[in-house]
Amino acid sequence: MPERALKVEFEGAQGARLAARLDLPAGKIRAFALFAHCFTCSKDIAAARNIAGALTEQAIAVLRFDFTGLGGSGGDFASTGFSTNIEDLKRAAAYLSDHFEAPQLLIGHSLGGAAVLSVAGALPEVRAIATIGAPGDAAHVLKSFHGDLETIRKDGQGTVELAGRSFQVRKEFVDELEEHALHEKVRQLKKALLIMHAPRDEVVGIDNATEIFVAARHPKSFVSLDNADHLLTRPEDAAYAARVIAAWASGYLDAVPEAETPSESEHVEVVETGLGKYQAMIASGRHRLLADEPEDVGGLNSGPSPYDYLSAALGACTVMTLRMYADRKNLPVTKIASTVSHGKVHAADCEDCGEEMRKNGGRIDRFERRIAIEGDLDEATRARLLEIADKCPVHKTLKSGAAIVTRARE
Repeated sequence: MPERALKVEFEGAQGARLAARLDLPAGKIRAFALFAHCFTCSKDIAAARNIAGALTEQAIAVLRFDFTGLGGSGGDFASTGFSTNIEDLKRAAAYLSDHFEAPQLLIGHSLGGAAVLSVAGALPEVRAIATIGAPGDAAHVLKSFHGDLETIRKDGQGTVELAGRSFQVRKEFVDELEEHALHEKVRQLKKALLIMHAPRDEVVGIDNATEIFVAARHPKSFVSLDNADHLLTRPEDAAYAARVIAAWASGYLDAVPEAETPSESEHVEVVETGLGKYQAMIASGRHRLLADEPEDVGGLNSGPSPYDYLSAALGACTVMTLRMYADRKNLPVTKIASTVSHGKVHAADCEDCGEEMRKNGGRIDRFERRIAIEGDLDEATRARLLEIADKCPVHKTLKSGAAIVTRARE
């Protein structure tokens, strides 16, 4: 199934609205990641797209956004500094925490790598950080500028060039890069770190990767990007980096500390995300899913509807019940599938709904379940399995009804 993407926005460090894209897996969401793009780049560069796509295939949702004054975001880039980038990152993490859940993975490209290394310690939910072509210290970026830094210091601002692009930089930005100490923050991370760097990177030299690796504590890993350039402009280089990050990160995101694991049967929580009219995040133990409504009724169609989930519950319960029965009876059943459809019908027209239900009149909910059972079975056994389907717990709940108690929650 293809991934899903949502356009979102939130308020940045200087009050401007920052443009963002939330890439979502087609199925359940295991964890959320936050991507910080390179200096003067945007959330839509090839490296960001490829990495987000690879992570969604691993059930990891990715939020990538444009820093203040860049890409689709508002604000004036010339008035920003490295501290603004860090604050924008914190605002992005807060957006995920408020509307979905806190990011567990941070990914930073170039100066974005320095930014995620700087902010990771302030985000306790983050378990892993991956950097691509990151400078060993923020001030290293100045060595890559083609421009008169002394003029900028004297006049307060000036034009510099980086990777063939020209842009205005203020003295405050240069001062912040020179003053920001990254090594101590790296030493104090106490989180898993993956450092990716191209040996022939002409913008940020490979020695920067060495500095970060030496400063960091274990667990830490280094992966060479061989002949890639700084921006990973070749699709194969970006795709390789994406696959490595996805594989590496999954090992850290799978393990949930026992003390943090919610009871699987305690409750299911559903909270509005703030996106669209109806989208909601469902949290059930360690599982994360989206619920929504179709576009024709005002939703984003970003997840199953409530009745879709109800149909899914009936179908899943049916398959599991039949599997338990088949295994207990040693039946040669190789595969079971259940298709469930739901609709509202007039009680009087529902010939297979039962006499008592038809007497009630009005419109009623009707679920139609079609069951496919593969295996070398005789007709009598197949008929018995269809009878067993009616004994699944969800079927019984829907058939007999349930008590629903509603209380206010503090």
